[in-house]
Amino acid sequence: MKVTVLQENLARGLSIVSRAVSPRSTLPVLANVLIATDEGRLRLSATNLEMGITCWIGARIEEDGSTTVPARTFADLVSTLPDQQVNLRLDPRTQTLTVRSGSSTNDIKGIDAQEFPPLPVPDFEQAVHINVADFKEMVHQVAFAASIDEARPVLMGVLVKVEGDRITMAAADGFRLSVRTATLSSPTAQPVNAIIPARALSELARIASDGEQVIQMVLPKGRGQVVFRVKDIELVSQLIDGTFPDYQQIIPRSYKSRTLVSTASLLKACKQAEIFAREGSNVVRMNIRTSGELQPGEVEISAHSEETGSNETIVEATVDGIPLLIAFNVKFLREVLEVIKTPNVAIETTAPNAPGVVKPVGEDNFLHVIMPMHLG
Repeated sequence: MKVTVLQENLARGLSIVSRAVSPRSTLPVLANVLIATDEGRLRLSATNLEMGITCWIGARIEEDGSTTVPARTFADLVSTLPDQQVNLRLDPRTQTLTVRSGSSTNDIKGIDAQEFPPLPVPDFEQAVHINVADFKEMVHQVAFAASIDEARPVLMGVLVKVEGDRITMAAADGFRLSVRTATLSSPTAQPVNAIIPARALSELARIASDGEQVIQMVLPKGRGQVVFRVKDIELVSQLIDGTFPDYQQIIPRSYKSRTLVSTASLLKACKQAEIFAREGSNVVRMNIRTSGELQPGEVEISAHSEETGSNETIVEATVDGIPLLIAFNVKFLREVLEVIKTPNVAIETTAPNAPGVVKPVGEDNFLHVIMPMHLG
C-alpha cells in the first residue's frame, strides 16, 4: 500500500471512527483501526463488535493494500503532524506502516487486515431517508431518557418506528419516557420497528454535520443490525433483542391541572433547586397555585437538604385547573427542559401520585412523562 493523504482529512476521519474502538477487549485487533484503499479513496473503519463506524476520505492511491494499526497510537501521531501531506507506506511482510510527513518518519506495527471483523455491505435501495436536522433533534430529545442499567438491555435502546411518512422515537428508563415524532420527506415501502442502542444514535447525531441533507437507514434482513449512511460515513449497530414496553399505556390521557410557564424561568429555578436537592434524593417540590381574580397563577419550586440548606423560587404561570403539590426528580425535570426549544412549556398533572406530562407549547411532536416522587 502506498497512499498520500492530507493530514487534516486523515485526522478528521480518525476522530470519527475512533469512537467505535473497543478500549477493553480480549481481541487485540479491536483496539486497531482498519486502513484500506477502496476505489480510489482511503477507507478507515473501527468496531467494538456492537457498533462499527467507517469513513471514506480522499487520497492519492499509488498502490492498493490494507492493514490495521493501533487506533490511539495512530490518531495521537496524526494529530501532531504538520498540516500538509502525509505519506503512508505498508510493508506487507512485517505489517509495518511507515508514516511520513515533513521531516518526521514513524513506523507503526500493525495486525493483518484479514483478522479485522468484516462490516456489512448493505443495499441502500430500500433505505429510509431522514432529514439530518430532524434526526439530530429527535435523538437529542429522546436518547437522554434511555436507561444506563445493563440489567434491562431493552431500556438501553431507543424504539424507532417508521410507518408511511411518520417516524417515531421513544425511550424510557422506568421513571420517565420521551416520545418524539417527525414527518419524512418521502413515505417508506416497508414499516420499521427496531430497538437501536441509544449510544449508537447519539454517536451518529454527533458525527452527522449540519451541512448534510439526509441520513439513510437500512435494516439488512435477518442480520439483527441497522446501518446508517450520511455522506462519506457509515455506522452499523447491533439491534437490541426484546420487546419494548407499550409506552402508550404510560401516557396519561387527561389532566386536572395544566400549567403554562416560561421554559427558561422554570429551567433556572430547577438548576438552583438541584444544588440543594442533589445532596439528598434529588427531590424537588412543585407547588402549583391557581390564579386569583387579579393575580396570575404561580409555581413554587423548592428543595431542602439537611446538610446544605434549602431553596425556594416562585415562577409566574398560567394555571388551568386545580392547585396541586407534587414532587419530581429535579435532574429529570432539568434534563427535559434543556431539550425543549419553545419559549413556553406546559406541565399537565392529575394528582400527587400520578405521572406528570411535559410538552412544548406550540409544538405537538414531543412529549415527556415523569413519574412523581414521594412527597415525604
